Amino acid sequence: MRDERQGLKERTRCFALRIIKMYCSLPKTTEAQVLGKQALRSGTSVGAHYREATRARSNAEFISKIEGALQELEETGYWLELLVESDIVSKKRLSELISETEELLAILTTCSKNVKKRMRAKG
Repeated sequence: MRDERQGLKERTRCFALRIIKMYCSLPKTTEAQVLGKQALRSGTSVGAHYREATRARSNAEFISKIEGALQELEETGYWLELLVESDIVSKKRLSELISETEELLAILTTCSKNVKKRMRAKG
């Protein structure tokens, strides 16, 4: 479990760095910058929420922090979709970042469900 947590810490940090690099490479148009800043804010928050979750004092706090990370991932996915659908960035250019967003969503959803299941079993 410890290795898995460390792996997700690194993965969410790398995700944030990729979001930062994507933002820096956007055109300087108003539309690109507005959408990019939204993705920058939400995309860099995912790892912070995850790190807070790893320090949770209870299962309920862990779930709350993980669900915060899930909300930020959903929002990041939305902004990335808008960047593509508005023809600001090609789908090909963002495909790996969108894929990572979806994979992190799946992983963190599983984490949350597993803890909830354990809580019900003890309950």
